[in-house]
Amino acid sequence: MNVANEMIYAPSVKELVARANAMIPALRASAAEVEQARSVPAETIEAFRQAGFFKILQPRRWGGWEMDPGVFSRVLMELGRGCPSSAWNMMILGVHQWEFGTMDPRAGEALWATDPNILVASSYAPFGKCRRVEGGWLVSGEWRTSSGCDHAEGGAMLGAFAFDEKGNPRDHRAFLVSRDDYEIIDDWHVVGLGGTGSKSVRIKGEAFVPDYRSHSIVDYRKSNRPEPYLYPFSQVFYGAVSSVIIGYARGMIDLYIEQMTSRQNVMGPGGAAQNPYVKDKLGNAALLVRSAQARLAQVYADASAHVSQGELVPLNDRVYHALEIQRCGKDCLDASLMLWKKLSARAVALSNPAQLWMRAMLVAANHITQNEDDTAGVLGGYLLGQGVPPFLFGLPEAQ
Repeated sequence: MNVANEMIYAPSVKELVARANAMIPALRASAAEVEQARSVPAETIEAFRQAGFFKILQPRRWGGWEMDPGVFSRVLMELGRGCPSSAWNMMILGVHQWEFGTMDPRAGEALWATDPNILVASSYAPFGKCRRVEGGWLVSGEWRTSSGCDHAEGGAMLGAFAFDEKGNPRDHRAFLVSRDDYEIIDDWHVVGLGGTGSKSVRIKGEAFVPDYRSHSIVDYRKSNRPEPYLYPFSQVFYGAVSSVIIGYARGMIDLYIEQMTSRQNVMGPGGAAQNPYVKDKLGNAALLVRSAQARLAQVYADASAHVSQGELVPLNDRVYHALEIQRCGKDCLDASLMLWKKLSARAVALSNPAQLWMRAMLVAANHITQNEDDTAGVLGGYLLGQGVPPFLFGLPEAQ
């Protein structure tokens, strides 16, 4: 399927954000049920599909809209206000369409030849093993936390280090493994984001992956790819996670405003909303979240200034961007904790959605893409002239 030359209607950014915003009430109403079911219902995935969200990053040649990752980010920030697990699945299952724009076109042709709606899951951590063979790779192993894997009939992008003949790691690669080659292990029992269905996947023996279905996730170099696919892999993927987390924090703010507006002040006259500390916590939390949102938007704007000219994003920018993206988790967690503490005892009731959002935030902020401590050290070391560690911004030097 190649529709590159066909006229494809793409809605405006404003329209896409409005579609996501309109879903918030229904998503919030189902959030507790999704958590209990430990899986996002197929109907929700289909609603996202009908809204066009999976087309945002998909290349035009396969029926997508080939939009900037910043558009995807704004949609995720709305969906996160509605249902944490559903938004997380949309993020994971929707970001891979961008990934195919960076790969050998044969990978997309094979996946979407008859159906451009097929979805792919992932687990990029290098838990697996790979070895070079003629025409491709043999991949084996088990990977944890493959979010939304039950909805991914197209297989999964699975990560592994490729080693040289001396046993030194030379590349961190992703391999598109066919769905028939792995089994799903139902082991996702967690304190938050239980509805994401982030189960483990295990390859049965070894799976052959052709060269064109594999790519380096760290080798960032110039190519003739269209503009949206010149962004660094980590920036797009990590930024998508941060976008959902910002959505969670905005959802917590929504709940706080609703509950404090109607709540009575048991410690004195008037409503709780008149309490100066109730207002103080809300103002400071809103500022933290708004600052994270603005910072992420600036990252996309900085990067876009380069990729729009067919250029790579310079290393100096990428080192700053890494911390700016990953700090979102801490800021949004801090904001949510402010509000959670001020909601007091009633927030712990399972009937109060605030506890679901708080648990989701605790889990999401622990994601590897939100590691602001190590990333701050990387930026500090870079500014001190110590360079950057291998595999973060490119391939390691030959040893």
